Amino acid sequence: MNNVLKNLNKIDVDTSKIRLIAVTKYVDTDKIIEAYEAGIRDFAENRYQDAELKRKNLPPEVDKNIIWHFIGHLQSNKAKKVTGIFDYIHSVDSIKLAKQISEEAKIKDIIQKILIQVNIAEEETKFGFKLESVREVFKEIIKLNSLNVQGFMTIGPNTDDEKVIRKTFKELRELKDNLQENFNYNLPELSMGMSNDYKIAIEEGSTMIRLGQVLFR
Repeated sequence: MNNVLKNLNKIDVDTSKIRLIAVTKYVDTDKIIEAYEAGIRDFAENRYQDAELKRKNLPPEVDKNIIWHFIGHLQSNKAKKVTGIFDYIHSVDSIKLAKQISEEAKIKDIIQKILIQVNIAEEETKFGFKLESVREVFKEIIKLNSLNVQGFMTIGPNTDDEKVIRKTFKELRELKDNLQENFNYNLPELSMGMSNDYKIAIEEGSTMIRLGQVLFR
């Protein structure tokens, strides 16, 4: 049994209901292959340069079957490098970026799946829209023809207080449910929960958890 598989069994997540995304920021190609052999098909990178290099070193049949997620901060002038290369872009945190991704997707004749990043905790070290601005932002972004808004992404607050963490995830779920109903727009995904808080995130309705440390340690 490989090490990733052992860790995967300890994590004990129902992957038929929750999309487990392996964050490969700090691991090499061998570990990606190990995770792939353990049954994982969703992988995420913070930097497109790193993803590009690692993918070149993957066996073609492995890379072909992987669903790639971009989860890092993305400047609008770098949208071309990511659009169409990643299946999902989780970190759309400005109208300008959304428009640029849409333009690049139109050029490439694709529909790009994105998630809108929300900074629920309003921490200065994190990117994302403030909660009170999301309704107007959402209204603008869903007008962009070459985008498919799949849902929302957030990073949990920097605290050990479970009540605060839970409140953050609950607020994002309630926001998603409200916008889905009010705009009659299907929003199947909530990307929230990492190695230190994924259990709380799942309890509060997460559909995508982004795991690195607990998977590859």
